[in-house]
Amino acid sequence: METRLLIDGFNLLSRTYFATAYGKEPEQLEKNNEGRYVQAIRLFMTKLHQLERQHRASYVHIAWDGKRGDTHRQQEHAFYKAQRADLPAPLIDQYHLGRELLDELGYHQMQAPGYEADDIIGTLSMKDACSDIIYSNDKDLFQLLSPQTSQVFVRKKKEVFYRAEDFFEEYGIRPDQWVDVKALLGDPSDNIPGCRGVGEKSALPMIRQYGSLDHLYESLDELDPLFKRYEKKLRDGREDVFISRGLADIETNVPDALALSLDAMAVPEDDVHRQSVLMKHGLLKGG
Repeated sequence: METRLLIDGFNLLSRTYFATAYGKEPEQLEKNNEGRYVQAIRLFMTKLHQLERQHRASYVHIAWDGKRGDTHRQQEHAFYKAQRADLPAPLIDQYHLGRELLDELGYHQMQAPGYEADDIIGTLSMKDACSDIIYSNDKDLFQLLSPQTSQVFVRKKKEVFYRAEDFFEEYGIRPDQWVDVKALLGDPSDNIPGCRGVGEKSALPMIRQYGSLDHLYESLDELDPLFKRYEKKLRDGREDVFISRGLADIETNVPDALALSLDAMAVPEDDVHRQSVLMKHGLLKGG
């Protein structure tokens, strides 16, 4: 089975940006001859090429989040990700440069109005007969793991190739149950509330025992004594929990992604063209 890389574009770009901009003022960051910042996008392109070779990918797709405030989640719940600060100008500049470069090099990329990169990746991972490798540090994507879909992320400064069986061994639940754990835990980085008073030591065991949020709530009157002290918290937090599940649940029916053919994501193979484009934009020595 051929391999496809599904890249969470902004997750990778933001990591390369903060890794190369740490402790520096904007004026200290490298620019090319056109006056555009390049230090992060250079590392982004290097990593992309490295992943292609390492995993012998036949196809690659770079998914981007929709505009802030325009996604369905933010339209329905204004608090979702509302606490996030504005992005640094050099990062925004390199986002635009990166989109231009990827087009020029012949890579397929997508930003779907109303959706996030996770939703594009989720849709693609469900629709094509290939072996998918998701590249992202976002653990929400664990819910997409399957016999055909794995994830590569960084743990303790090392990249981990993570399969569905690795997930089950670590957590003792199926990947599709992960969204219910996240609904109980919430996610401060995305402003997802979860259930107040329910933490990591209780959320995962509850889903292990009851299988789903629905069954957990159906069982509140006869809750296992092990979890009895959480009964009131679960009752009081019910609305937040189910809102949180809706926010954490990755969509797998993004229309633009459903319409995308596998052949459109073929890895560009013209290395001479690649080198010429990177040189032109000052991303290789001599550029």
